[in-house]
Amino acid sequence: MAIVYQKTPGLTDKELHYCPGCNHGIIHKLVAESLVELGLLDSAIGVCPVGCSVFAYNYFNCDMLEAAHGRAPAVATGVKRTHPDQAVFTYQGDGDLASIGAAEIVHAAMRGEKFTTIFVNNAIYGMTGGQMAPTTLIGQRATTCQSGRTVEQAGKPIRVAEMLSTLDGCVYAERVCVTDIANINKAKRAIKKAFQKQMDREGFTFVEVLSTCPTNWGMTPVKAVQWLKENMIPYYPLGVIKDAGADAEVK
Repeated sequence: MAIVYQKTPGLTDKELHYCPGCNHGIIHKLVAESLVELGLLDSAIGVCPVGCSVFAYNYFNCDMLEAAHGRAPAVATGVKRTHPDQAVFTYQGDGDLASIGAAEIVHAAMRGEKFTTIFVNNAIYGMTGGQMAPTTLIGQRATTCQSGRTVEQAGKPIRVAEMLSTLDGCVYAERVCVTDIANINKAKRAIKKAFQKQMDREGFTFVEVLSTCPTNWGMTPVKAVQWLKENMIPYYPLGVIKDAGADAEVK
Protein backbone atom coordinates (compact mmCIF):
# COMPACT_ATOMS: atom_id res chain seq x y z
CA MET A 1 0.00 0.00 0.00
CA ALA A 2 1.35 3.43 -0.96
CA ILE A 3 2.03 5.90 1.82
CA VAL A 4 -0.07 9.02 1.28
CA TYR A 5 0.85 10.82 4.49
CA GLN A 6 3.46 10.41 7.20
CA LYS A 7 5.00 12.44 9.98
CA THR A 8 7.57 14.93 8.76
CA PRO A 9 11.22 14.06 9.46
CA GLY A 10 11.53 17.66 10.56
CA LEU A 11 10.08 16.67 13.94
CA THR A 12 11.45 14.21 16.47
CA ASP A 13 9.42 11.37 18.01
CA LYS A 14 9.28 13.15 21.37
CA GLU A 15 5.71 13.45 22.69
CA LEU A 16 4.51 17.06 22.76
CA HIS A 17 3.83 18.54 26.19
CA TYR A 18 1.27 21.12 25.07
CA CYS A 19 -2.27 21.34 26.46
CA PRO A 20 -5.19 19.81 24.53
CA GLY A 21 -6.36 22.21 21.84
CA CYS A 22 -3.14 24.23 21.81
CA ASN A 23 -2.03 25.18 18.30
CA HIS A 24 1.72 24.88 18.93
CA GLY A 25 1.75 21.32 17.62
CA ILE A 26 0.23 22.37 14.29
CA ILE A 27 2.62 25.31 13.97
CA HIS A 28 5.62 23.10 14.80
CA LYS A 29 4.51 20.76 12.02
CA LEU A 30 4.27 23.58 9.48
CA VAL A 31 7.70 24.96 10.35
CA ALA A 32 9.27 21.50 10.20
CA GLU A 33 7.60 20.61 6.89
CA SER A 34 8.70 23.92 5.39
CA LEU A 35 12.32 23.32 6.34
CA VAL A 36 12.21 19.83 4.84
CA GLU A 37 10.52 20.87 1.61
CA LEU A 38 12.96 23.75 1.07
CA GLY A 39 15.93 21.46 1.71
CA LEU A 40 16.98 23.45 4.77
CA LEU A 41 16.47 21.02 7.66
CA ASP A 42 20.01 19.65 7.84
CA SER A 43 21.53 23.12 8.19
CA ALA A 44 18.73 24.91 10.06
CA ILE A 45 19.32 26.49 13.48
CA GLY A 46 16.37 27.43 15.66
CA VAL A 47 16.22 29.54 18.81
CA CYS A 48 13.70 28.69 21.53
CA PRO A 49 12.02 31.26 23.79
CA VAL A 50 10.91 31.22 27.40
CA GLY A 51 7.23 30.36 27.44
CA CYS A 52 5.01 27.45 26.48
CA SER A 53 7.41 26.49 23.67
CA VAL A 54 10.47 26.61 25.91
CA PHE A 55 11.04 22.91 25.17
CA ALA A 56 10.80 23.30 21.38
CA TYR A 57 14.36 21.99 21.14
CA ASN A 58 12.93 18.56 21.99
CA TYR A 59 10.66 18.60 18.96
CA PHE A 60 12.45 20.17 15.98
CA ASN A 61 14.85 17.76 14.31
CA CYS A 62 17.53 20.37 13.69
CA ASP A 63 20.06 22.26 15.77
CA MET A 64 18.32 24.33 18.47
CA LEU A 65 19.47 26.88 21.04
CA GLU A 66 17.73 28.13 24.18
CA ALA A 67 17.70 31.88 24.78
CA ALA A 68 17.03 33.90 27.90
CA HIS A 69 13.56 35.40 28.19
CA GLY A 70 12.96 37.69 25.22
CA ARG A 71 16.49 37.45 23.87
CA ALA A 72 15.94 34.99 21.02
CA PRO A 73 16.39 37.70 18.33
CA ALA A 74 19.75 38.70 19.83
CA VAL A 75 20.89 35.07 19.87
CA ALA A 76 19.62 34.56 16.32
CA THR A 77 21.50 37.66 15.19
CA GLY A 78 24.78 36.21 16.44
CA VAL A 79 24.05 32.80 14.93
CA LYS A 80 23.08 34.15 11.51
CA ARG A 81 26.04 36.52 11.30
CA THR A 82 28.44 33.67 12.01
CA HIS A 83 26.53 31.17 9.82
CA PRO A 84 25.18 33.37 7.00
CA ASP A 85 24.45 30.44 4.67
CA GLN A 86 22.24 28.55 7.14
CA ALA A 87 18.52 28.96 7.82
CA VAL A 88 18.06 30.57 11.23
CA PHE A 89 14.73 31.10 12.96
CA THR A 90 13.28 32.14 16.28
CA TYR A 91 10.06 30.60 17.57
CA GLN A 92 8.47 32.95 20.12
CA GLY A 93 5.23 33.63 21.97
CA ASP A 94 3.60 36.97 22.64
CA GLY A 95 4.88 37.33 26.19
CA ASP A 96 8.43 36.50 25.20
CA LEU A 97 8.50 38.60 22.02
CA ALA A 98 6.06 41.47 22.55
CA SER A 99 6.76 42.16 26.23
CA ILE A 100 10.20 41.49 27.68
CA GLY A 101 11.67 40.96 24.21
CA ALA A 102 10.06 43.94 22.45
CA ALA A 103 13.29 45.90 22.09
CA GLU A 104 15.15 42.85 20.80
CA ILE A 105 12.69 42.13 17.98
CA VAL A 106 12.33 45.80 17.01
CA HIS A 107 16.06 46.35 16.65
CA ALA A 108 16.62 43.05 14.84
CA ALA A 109 13.96 44.05 12.32
CA MET A 110 15.33 47.59 12.09
CA ARG A 111 18.81 46.26 11.30
CA GLY A 112 17.39 43.87 8.71
CA GLU A 113 18.90 40.79 10.34
CA LYS A 114 18.51 37.94 7.88
CA PHE A 115 16.63 35.42 10.00
CA THR A 116 12.98 34.42 10.27
CA THR A 117 10.73 34.84 13.30
CA ILE A 118 7.67 32.67 13.88
CA PHE A 119 5.52 34.63 16.34
CA VAL A 120 2.74 32.70 18.09
CA ASN A 121 0.09 35.11 19.38
CA ASN A 122 -2.48 33.60 21.75
CA ALA A 123 -3.24 36.91 23.48
CA ILE A 124 -2.16 35.75 26.93
CA TYR A 125 0.76 34.48 28.99
CA GLY A 126 0.37 30.72 28.75
CA MET A 127 3.16 29.03 30.70
CA THR A 128 3.13 31.30 33.75
CA GLY A 129 -0.57 31.13 34.56
CA GLY A 130 -2.62 33.32 32.25
CA GLN A 131 -1.52 36.87 32.95
CA MET A 132 -2.37 39.76 30.62
CA ALA A 133 0.00 40.06 27.66
CA PRO A 134 0.69 43.04 25.39
CA THR A 135 -1.59 41.29 22.89
CA THR A 136 -4.53 40.63 25.26
CA LEU A 137 -7.71 42.08 23.75
CA ILE A 138 -9.79 44.85 25.29
CA GLY A 139 -12.32 43.22 27.60
CA GLN A 140 -10.48 39.89 27.62
CA ARG A 141 -9.99 38.49 31.09
CA ALA A 142 -6.67 37.34 32.51
CA THR A 143 -5.35 36.60 35.98
CA THR A 144 -3.91 40.14 36.20
CA CYS A 145 -7.06 41.81 34.78
CA GLN A 146 -9.90 39.71 36.11
CA SER A 147 -12.57 42.14 34.97
CA GLY A 148 -11.04 42.41 31.52
CA ARG A 149 -8.36 44.57 29.93
CA THR A 150 -9.19 48.26 29.67
CA VAL A 151 -7.71 50.98 27.49
CA GLU A 152 -7.40 53.29 30.48
CA GLN A 153 -5.31 50.86 32.50
CA ALA A 154 -3.23 49.07 29.86
CA GLY A 155 -3.70 50.81 26.52
CA LYS A 156 -4.66 48.95 23.37
CA PRO A 157 -3.11 45.61 22.30
CA ILE A 158 0.01 45.80 20.14
CA ARG A 159 -0.27 44.73 16.51
CA VAL A 160 3.28 43.45 16.27
CA ALA A 161 3.32 42.58 12.58
CA GLU A 162 2.09 46.05 11.61
CA MET A 163 4.61 47.69 13.93
CA LEU A 164 7.57 45.76 12.54
CA SER A 165 6.45 46.30 8.96
CA THR A 166 7.16 50.03 9.32
CA LEU A 167 10.87 49.28 9.69
CA ASP A 168 12.97 49.27 6.52
CA GLY A 169 14.90 46.11 7.49
CA CYS A 170 11.72 44.04 7.67
CA VAL A 171 11.08 42.77 4.13
CA TYR A 172 8.19 40.42 4.81
CA ALA A 173 5.45 40.31 7.44
CA GLU A 174 2.29 38.23 7.28
CA ARG A 175 -0.37 37.22 9.80
CA VAL A 176 -2.02 33.81 9.56
CA CYS A 177 -3.96 31.34 11.70
CA VAL A 178 -4.40 27.57 11.84
CA THR A 179 -8.10 27.25 12.64
CA ASP A 180 -8.97 25.06 9.63
CA ILE A 181 -7.40 23.35 6.62
CA ALA A 182 -7.61 26.39 4.33
CA ASN A 183 -5.88 28.61 6.86
CA ILE A 184 -3.32 25.93 7.71
CA ASN A 185 -2.36 25.80 4.04
CA LYS A 186 -2.05 29.59 3.90
CA ALA A 187 0.08 29.55 7.06
CA LYS A 188 2.44 27.01 5.54
CA ARG A 189 2.84 29.06 2.37
CA ALA A 190 3.66 32.11 4.48
CA ILE A 191 6.26 30.24 6.52
CA LYS A 192 7.91 28.80 3.41
CA LYS A 193 7.98 32.22 1.80
CA ALA A 194 9.56 33.75 4.89
CA PHE A 195 12.33 31.13 4.89
CA GLN A 196 12.88 31.51 1.14
CA LYS A 197 13.23 35.28 1.39
CA GLN A 198 15.68 34.81 4.25
CA MET A 199 17.81 32.46 2.17
CA ASP A 200 17.67 34.97 -0.70
CA ARG A 201 19.32 37.40 1.76
CA GLU A 202 16.57 39.96 1.44
CA GLY A 203 16.29 40.86 5.12
CA PHE A 204 14.25 40.14 8.23
CA THR A 205 11.11 38.03 7.74
CA PHE A 206 8.22 37.64 10.17
CA VAL A 207 5.16 35.38 10.35
CA GLU A 208 2.60 35.96 13.09
CA VAL A 209 0.32 32.99 13.82
CA LEU A 210 -2.87 33.59 15.77
CA SER A 211 -3.30 30.71 18.20
CA THR A 212 -5.70 29.44 20.84
CA CYS A 213 -5.03 28.85 24.53
CA PRO A 214 -8.05 26.87 25.76
CA THR A 215 -6.54 26.28 29.22
CA ASN A 216 -5.97 29.92 30.13
CA TRP A 217 -8.95 31.20 28.19
CA GLY A 218 -11.13 28.82 30.21
CA MET A 219 -12.75 27.27 27.12
CA THR A 220 -13.01 23.97 25.34
CA PRO A 221 -10.75 23.62 22.28
CA VAL A 222 -13.76 23.96 19.97
CA LYS A 223 -15.02 27.12 21.68
CA ALA A 224 -11.50 28.54 21.71
CA VAL A 225 -11.26 28.25 17.92
CA GLN A 226 -14.59 30.02 17.54
CA TRP A 227 -13.53 32.74 19.99
CA LEU A 228 -10.35 33.33 17.98
CA LYS A 229 -12.35 33.72 14.79
CA GLU A 230 -14.90 36.07 16.34
CA ASN A 231 -12.57 38.19 18.48
CA MET A 232 -8.91 37.95 17.47
CA ILE A 233 -9.17 38.08 13.69
CA PRO A 234 -11.21 41.31 13.62
CA TYR A 235 -8.50 43.05 15.68
CA TYR A 236 -5.55 41.16 14.17
CA PRO A 237 -6.55 40.88 10.48
CA LEU A 238 -5.06 38.05 8.46
CA GLY A 239 -2.97 38.57 5.36
CA VAL A 240 0.27 39.97 3.99
CA ILE A 241 1.18 43.21 5.74
CA LYS A 242 4.47 43.82 3.97
CA ASP A 243 6.25 42.12 1.09
CA ALA A 244 9.31 43.98 -0.12
CA GLY A 245 12.42 42.96 -2.01
CA ALA A 246 12.69 40.26 -4.66
CA ASP A 247 9.44 38.30 -4.41
CA ALA A 248 10.59 34.69 -4.87
CA GLU A 249 7.81 32.28 -5.77
CA VAL A 250 7.44 29.38 -3.36
CA LYS A 251 5.37 26.36 -4.36
